[in-house]
Amino acid sequence: MKSGKLLDRIEVEAKEVELDGLTLDRRKIDSVVYGNAKVVVPEAALVRVRASRDRIKKQLNDGKVIYGVNTGFGKLSDIEIEKDDIAKLQLNLLRADAVGVGDPLPRSVVRAMMVLRANALAKGFSGIREDTLQLLVEMINKGIHPVVPSKGSVGASGDLAPLAHVAIVLIGEGKAEYEGEVISGGEALNRAGLEPVVLEAKEGLALINGTQAMTGVGVVALNEAERVGLAADMAACLTMEALQGIITAFDSDLLAVRPHPEMEFVASRMRNWLEGSKRITHQGEIRMQDAYSIRCIPQVHGASWQAFNYAEDRLKVEINSATDNPIILENGEIISGGHFHGQPIALAMDFLKVGAAEWANISERRTERLVNPQLSGLSPFLATDPGLECGLMVVQYAAAALVSENKVLAHPASVDSIPTSANQEDHVSMGTIGARQAREIIHNSARVIAIELICASQAIYLEQAENQLAPATKSYLEKVREICPPLEGDRAISDQMEELAQFVLREDVLR
Repeated sequence: MKSGKLLDRIEVEAKEVELDGLTLDRRKIDSVVYGNAKVVVPEAALVRVRASRDRIKKQLNDGKVIYGVNTGFGKLSDIEIEKDDIAKLQLNLLRADAVGVGDPLPRSVVRAMMVLRANALAKGFSGIREDTLQLLVEMINKGIHPVVPSKGSVGASGDLAPLAHVAIVLIGEGKAEYEGEVISGGEALNRAGLEPVVLEAKEGLALINGTQAMTGVGVVALNEAERVGLAADMAACLTMEALQGIITAFDSDLLAVRPHPEMEFVASRMRNWLEGSKRITHQGEIRMQDAYSIRCIPQVHGASWQAFNYAEDRLKVEINSATDNPIILENGEIISGGHFHGQPIALAMDFLKVGAAEWANISERRTERLVNPQLSGLSPFLATDPGLECGLMVVQYAAAALVSENKVLAHPASVDSIPTSANQEDHVSMGTIGARQAREIIHNSARVIAIELICASQAIYLEQAENQLAPATKSYLEKVREICPPLEGDRAISDQMEELAQFVLREDVLR
């Protein structure tokens, strides 16, 4: 395992994932995003796609006026478009909306966006042609990754800018990364043996009118948050062993009088992981009570898992939703609505932000208890020669900086709204901003938990307590020490801190 930034790496068993618009889930997305899984649209979904396309053609042949098909967009929706300009309208839409700015989204998020958009189109409510959908599928399978700037979506009217940067590659424009090189969209398709599409009625709108940017970031972040939350529970176990924490506060009968299930799940998991430990104490053996950062782990971690579960429930729905406008119903009606509005995901991402930030907040407090000799009874800052050595003094500074940054990022994005399109679109969700902030908080929290793991490891080393640990915690400690061995003197461990954070984010050893 190499040191460095939090990279998009994980080994996932290769398999095939069906995009039928009904059964996609976050773990299947993970296998496509990070692994070798290919995607395929099953025939049953293609039947729905063809039928939806036929409904669009029939409406046009009947001379009906359809929003975004033979009208302008947003405030321009009352302007009818001549029949000969219908295809050009869709081309113009992609070009006009590809206005994102900022650093590109990571490959993992772009792949998730593409999978989610293809899955939404496969539901058969969007009017896309089969050939256009299949090109998007082939881009996923052949590793063509559009360059998608991370900023520029207000999270309503669909994630227009980021999705336009994906869609424009299908017509041979824009930029894409292919085989490690950023090239034009047309060249990427050519090298992969694919031909660009010529868009027809509604297809540009079908490709970009949805919540797949915020949902893509959200799904990737949620998968990472699960690993971070489990690592937080394990870090707390190791800290309890380092400090001879009191397990009595995790008693199942005690917790049953306040029956929040997530609270009991945390306590049960930690009791199991600590089974067989000779370092854990009971009430009154050494002290009557531990500090809140240890005694209240089930309550605090459990509440963060509640936030996780809420976000997961919302994303489950959104992953298999049609988020277009207009929607082409099975009865032939084409109705304009508001499914593109990201508020359900915006609120979920803001809640996830707070939950993930709290994993880090309480972890930093446990780190302080480990390094502060007045609280721990251990060597000051866990140094082997205090005074001459600083030990892990400034490691706690880094944790403090990260949790403080998280507090700023945790401000809810969803409470903000700025009107767009000449006040036609007068309330927006800012859900994509919230999702990006959630992922940043999750990465920061992984770093904070990595710091706690290092400090707990060092405390156990100084106490020569390795053989007194529970089997489960000892096994995990060995993985931690493969990345960051105990300090026998001051040394720079920045790279090891970052590598351990990456391990927390990417490895499913605790699930």
